[in-house]
Amino acid sequence: MNYSIIADSCCDVSEEMKKETGVELVPLTLRIDDNEYVDDHTLDIKAYLKAMKESRTSPKTACPSIQDFLDRFRERENIFVVTLSSKLSGTYNSAMQAKAIILEEFKDKFIHVFDSMSAAAGETLVHLKIHEHLKNNLKNTEIVDKVTGYIKEMKTFFLLENLDNLSKSGRLNPIIAKAANLLSIKPIMGDDNNGTIRLVDKVRGYERAFQRLVDIIGEEGRALEEKILGIAHCNCLQRALKFKDEVMKRYNFKDIVVVEMAGVSTTYADQGGLVIAF
Repeated sequence: MNYSIIADSCCDVSEEMKKETGVELVPLTLRIDDNEYVDDHTLDIKAYLKAMKESRTSPKTACPSIQDFLDRFRERENIFVVTLSSKLSGTYNSAMQAKAIILEEFKDKFIHVFDSMSAAAGETLVHLKIHEHLKNNLKNTEIVDKVTGYIKEMKTFFLLENLDNLSKSGRLNPIIAKAANLLSIKPIMGDDNNGTIRLVDKVRGYERAFQRLVDIIGEEGRALEEKILGIAHCNCLQRALKFKDEVMKRYNFKDIVVVEMAGVSTTYADQGGLVIAF
């Protein structure tokens, strides 16, 4: 039986992952001032970061259209979809509306849309979990149950150097962002188990915040030896590798994967940002 994994472009994956899992990414659209960018393999992340830095306005993102999903759903039979948290983006709704239209036309087609309740590295891990179950020849309904449970248990955290874009977009309270900038405080943010963002801790200075994020893994994680840690970075590979090394000194994850952020994740994380999930 043929299967497909489809995700929006906030699912940060390496080229090796794409080859291994066969995931197809549906791009979001990005806008800075009057310039529009498609979040696909043609996007130059360093040039995009430069454009964001030089702009006085907040960058905008737009979710894929219903048609974007329809085009892909029509071509495939058994489809698993991973989207950004429905509390952060309209991508999930676009995919669900496309699913409803397709199932009117092709009643025997299987499509399941997973709300990742996360972003970036969180989506990465969800798509890897789907692939793992497909390799083990689980039935569609079994995969849905297991991956849904996995999403409920997954933890996502992020540490950013610059909170401006997250604040301007309405995804972070601007009072928190302003206070953090004034006091050189680096907030550690995370998911609230409901698909939105919460403040986990606030630490003065980046290096202390970096180490605090390592501590939080042990405080909030369970059975880490059974889990994969995903690390997504925004143009800061050495920082991501340092974080991986620090984690390996203290925890025994089943595996650790490091991926570079694409356009959507970059828009909100900005230069130097880290997003982790497990």
